[in-house]
Amino acid sequence: MPTLLERGRVAAMTDLAGASILVAGATGGLGAPIARRLAAAGALLTITGRDVNRLAALGLDAVAVPADLRKAGAAAAVVQRALDAHGRLDGVVFAAGAVAFAPATETPDQVLVDLFTLNTLAPIRLLRAALPHLQASAAEGRQPFVVHISAVVAETPMPGMAAYSATKAALAGFDQAAARELRRSKIRLVDARPPHTETGLADRPMFGTAPRLPTGLDPDAVAARIVAGIAAGETDLPSAAFA
Repeated sequence: MPTLLERGRVAAMTDLAGASILVAGATGGLGAPIARRLAAAGALLTITGRDVNRLAALGLDAVAVPADLRKAGAAAAVVQRALDAHGRLDGVVFAAGAVAFAPATETPDQVLVDLFTLNTLAPIRLLRAALPHLQASAAEGRQPFVVHISAVVAETPMPGMAAYSATKAALAGFDQAAARELRRSKIRLVDARPPHTETGLADRPMFGTAPRLPTGLDPDAVAARIVAGIAAGETDLPSAAFA
């Protein structure tokens, strides 16, 4: 029976203590517990979100950078702040996101643009801005990583959530291809696809009203699984990994 390592599902273990890690969406229902767990593991954190007061309320020993990653140039500015603070960048976690609920043909154009900008383009842009610094980290013998949180809808698109499902499926597709490219530079790109989680995101949709949903997973448990996967060198976190 091949081991996980032999099947290519696990890379080298990653020491989080002293690692310079950027967490985008750090004030969110999933980003916040991820940031707290990384801080508890001894990471040097740079956290970003749109609301400076909510960043401060996290109470973390971290460099807080208010930014709207939907805007061109924001990704480069946030990465630069991490470099200014810690001298290098070893990891990126993108935990920001938005949702909308509507039939496939009834989602307004601007909602489509906003959903794809935040859920798909923003994490790609942040990866692009971080890439040379992650490559430098790898060249120095560290184990740099990027984690994108898509969702279970990337595996099983849902009716009434076609646009949202499409943004997450697009990100997951990008990750699958880009992970193979980045492997040459010894950078690990992880796509995490947790099932519905009680982050509160469904209560504040960009458009529409959430259908009746079953009780979701505990955000702290999902965050713990993601951080454990980072530390263990896992290279993919499908929905089944959160069972």
